[in-house]
Amino acid sequence: TTLIYEIFPRAVHACNVAGWGGVAFSGGVDSTMLAHLCNTMKHDVTLLTVGFDNSHDVWYSREVSCVLGLPHYTHIIQKNEFYSVYDIINDKIDEKSLSWRENCTAFYFVHKLAEKYNLNTIITANGIDELYCGYDVYRRIYDKGVDVILSVMSDKIKNEITMLHTISKICNITMHNPFLGRDFIDYSLTVPLYEKVRGSDDYIRKHIVRAAAEQMGLPHKICYKRKKSLQYGTRIHHNIPL
Repeated sequence: TTLIYEIFPRAVHACNVAGWGGVAFSGGVDSTMLAHLCNTMKHDVTLLTVGFDNSHDVWYSREVSCVLGLPHYTHIIQKNEFYSVYDIINDKIDEKSLSWRENCTAFYFVHKLAEKYNLNTIITANGIDELYCGYDVYRRIYDKGVDVILSVMSDKIKNEITMLHTISKICNITMHNPFLGRDFIDYSLTVPLYEKVRGSDDYIRKHIVRAAAEQMGLPHKICYKRKKSLQYGTRIHHNIPL
């Protein structure tokens, strides 16, 4: 209840989103909950989805956007434009991590989509997977104990903040990440691990977040569906040149 009525809304409010904003939207529980929160808080938001044709994020986001009843725009990435954008990103990123390049490429297309519809900011749900054990790695390292899990969590949070700052600079976009704010991080670290991941066979994870989303009124199917990370859901990873 605290998460629903205090922590999530406070995190969104702290971003001071002004004007028209675009939510980077995949249809997963995190971005769906964020869009629902923004709408409930009377922010003017539009859903923005990018991906290759027939990618999971493209078709699934259309299905979920109908439930939310919010404006939704999609950009289908073409291979020729993808390679030219990836080359630009490749030249600008010093970081060797492939996931950085993939995420930056995805957000470049989100930025262009926002620009096309005169949206002045992009709002992301990044941070939830890091803080609430959404990634499969948390299941795989579960038996190594709490200290190892918290160490991985800390590294992932730092990496995510640095990566999004880099993306914002490279793409020249105003990006709000409510779930990576200091207060939200501090609160999330007090949430018992059992509410996030429950064993090495826990393929659902993020239990407290999914339950909160359902209590907000979102359908059970949306709240508990497993979903791949951005670079996989968009099929960007599958199209990276060798």
